[in-house]
This record gives sequence, C-alpha cells and structure tokens, in this order.
Amino acid sequence: MRYKEFKDGVQLSRLGMGTMRLPILDNDNAKIDYEKAAKLVDDCMEQGVNYYDTAYIYHGGKSEEFLGKALAKYPRESFYVTDKYNFQAEPDYRKQFKEQLSRLNMDRIDFYLLHSIQDSFADEMIGNGCIEYFDQMKKEGRIGYLGFSFHGSPEVMKKLLPLYPWDFVQIQLNYYDWYFEDAKELYEMLAEAKIPVMVMEPAHGGLLVNLTEDAAKELKELNSENSIASWAMRWVMSLDSVQVVLSGMSDENQVNDNVKTFAEADPLTTEEQERIEKAAKIQHAAITIPCTACNYCTPNCPKGLDIPTLLKCYNEAKIGGAWRVRHLKDMPEEKGPAGCIGCKACTRHCPQGFEIPRYMEELAKMLEEV
Repeated sequence: MRYKEFKDGVQLSRLGMGTMRLPILDNDNAKIDYEKAAKLVDDCMEQGVNYYDTAYIYHGGKSEEFLGKALAKYPRESFYVTDKYNFQAEPDYRKQFKEQLSRLNMDRIDFYLLHSIQDSFADEMIGNGCIEYFDQMKKEGRIGYLGFSFHGSPEVMKKLLPLYPWDFVQIQLNYYDWYFEDAKELYEMLAEAKIPVMVMEPAHGGLLVNLTEDAAKELKELNSENSIASWAMRWVMSLDSVQVVLSGMSDENQVNDNVKTFAEADPLTTEEQERIEKAAKIQHAAITIPCTACNYCTPNCPKGLDIPTLLKCYNEAKIGGAWRVRHLKDMPEEKGPAGCIGCKACTRHCPQGFEIPRYMEELAKMLEEV
C-alpha cells in the first residue's frame, strides 16, 4: 500500500474504505451483513488501508456502529476514522456529535466533516454555529482534523473556503466529472488554496466501472489485463493535491483489485490520459443521468421507491430501448416508476439536483409502450 503524508507526520493510505455500500441482508440497506462487512475491514487492515470513512446517515444510521465494532480489535493508533455532521438529518450538531461518538464507541474522531454541503442549505448550515462548535471539539482533542464534503457549485465553494482554516475538503472527483461537470474547477480552487483533497466517487458510483463497450474498448486496447476500475483510480491518483481516494468496497474482489492498483500503479502516460478522455466522451454520449447511487434520495421518498435502480433502468431504456427494462412491468405498480407521486422530496435531497419525478414519469410512459 502506498502512503502520503497528510500533516503533523500523519501518514494516510492512498486508498480509503468507504462504508456507504457495505454488504447487506434481505435487500435492506439498514441491515448490514456484519460477518461479510467485517471481513472486508479485516482485509483492508491486513493490506495496509488505514483510513475509514462513515457518516451519520449511512446504512440507515447503522454504519457508524458497525465500523466501531469492526475496528475495536485493532490498536486505536493503527487506523483513522472519518465521520460527518449531516445538517439535514439532525440540525442539532451537539446532539449528533455526541451520538456519533457513542455509536463508534470512541472518544475522538480523527477526521470530521460538515457533510454534503449543497447550495440550497449552505448558508443555513454554516450560520448555525456548527463550525465554532466543531472547532472547539478540535481544540479539546475530540476531533483531529476538520473539513467539509461538498456537492455544490464553485460559487458556493468560494464562499466556504475563507470561513475557516480547513484541514481538508472532500469532493466528488473522477475523470467523467472532470470533463463534463465542475470537478476540475473545484479541484483547482482547493489546489490553489493548498488544501488536501479527499476524493469520493472516483468511479462515479460504478459509472466508470460499467463502461459501454465502445468506451471500455479504448482502455482495453492499451492494457487488457488491468481492470476498468483501475483506470479511474489511477487517474485520480495522478492529481497532486489528492490525499486519499475513497472506495465503497462491498466485496473481496473490489478490495483485492483496489489494493493491487494502489500498490502497483505507475503514473499515467500521455497516451493513457488521451485514451481516458476519449473513453469519457464516449461514455458521456451514452449516459443520460449520471446518478452515483448515493441513496440520499431514498429515505425521503414517501412511496419507498428504489430511485437509484429506477434511474439506472431509465438510462438503459434511453440507450437501448425500453424493452431492456421490461422486467419492471413485473414489479408492483406502486414500487415502479408509476408509483412516483411527484412530491419532489427526492430532488431536494439529491446532491446533483436531478429532476427525478420527470424521469420517473418518462420511464413509466416508456414502459407502457413495451
């Protein structure tokens, strides 16, 4: 495993384990398969991963408790835990932070973030006193380093950076968003400010793992042995200000592939960079909604729809025809796209601001024609 010095002599593994997509039971996101998930943590620890990321809302609030138990058998100085204050889930930052320490069964959180800041609530969140409180927790040793994770616009990022001497910032960064979204501008702002960057969604929630045949061909022609995922990871690692790359690993194959990539990967050549850009353009032309399956929308849907899965089906239908997702017609109507009541609760919680009800309506109409 490769490491990079953060500050104060802290050496962080370039690969970090995210705990938003752990193995689950009964297709219920709130039921973590503790045995399988703990084995993944053990595998990561054995391979030298020392950075573990969780949040108040992951897996229905069960991720923190799981991570605390999974790491309890290891010396506390052998790993670093990252957690986050989620303003939308519980505005009372004092209450939430106390609960997080209890769930983790720890007396400190090494890396702490204001979670998923978006334009719609940024001013309210940063103005509620949470920054001052977490700064005090940092002074008392209950927080090691303070930062924020971000799903907003460059304009809001410019407002946030002068508010506090942030130790780090976490952004969604991958080669798809670099060419087609705001990732390049956000990264360059942080690099200019000399703020270490923690990366989430390096493979864009699987979008850059499950490339179209034509996009994947561009990469495989150069190297048929390395995984498609490894191209996305190597691209992110090539950026100088990147500190840790998070991967939401949910099975042993993903752990092994990532460990191999982060242990052995050489810098990208000019030709490889050009191929990645070409693959991104091919993928962009084929994908309609670049959903990362973060699941922020699902807990707020009054009908209990599996929105990320339905959006994936929408993309498949748009690209290859509605017949490709005709299996949706076998679902209870209230759980399919026709079950959407257009309340827009999902849209308000979507980091990307997708107009989900409109897509559900369109998918429902496409299915009617199958």
